[in-house]
Amino acid sequence: MNTDLASLYQQVILDHARKRSGFGLSADATARHHELNPTCGDEITVGIAKDEDGTLSVLGWEGQGCSISMASASTMSELCAHRDAAEVRTLIDQFRAMLRDREGGEPPESLEDAVAFQGVARFVMRIKCAMLAWVALEACLDQLSARERTTPAAS
Repeated sequence: MNTDLASLYQQVILDHARKRSGFGLSADATARHHELNPTCGDEITVGIAKDEDGTLSVLGWEGQGCSISMASASTMSELCAHRDAAEVRTLIDQFRAMLRDREGGEPPESLEDAVAFQGVARFVMRIKCAMLAWVALEACLDQLSARERTTPAAS
């Protein structure tokens, strides 16, 4: 990664760490999940709700931690809010794959500002910081899916 691009990505992370998009949990969230990184003490709680069509109508979070975890939660919120749950799962998978790619391959454009975290892949101890909110979001989606499977359909 060239130094200009690395500087741009660093600025995106710092901006999101300061101006936290999606910060705050809504009372309308129907699924919540808390994640803790015991290594560094970062913690995040994500809350979501879906519309009948599967779109995330609510996506919010609260937490405390390093700039990477806070900025990652912020970019995740901007990227995933008001999207179809299946599409959100794809974005989570793409983000996870990008962080596992230590070769620095070209990240998908669909990740938008979240590509700023590509360089985190080189720092194994920081990957969990970047993934924390995304793992919590995935757990929230799993909660809602489990409820949908066990709730009988209205006739």
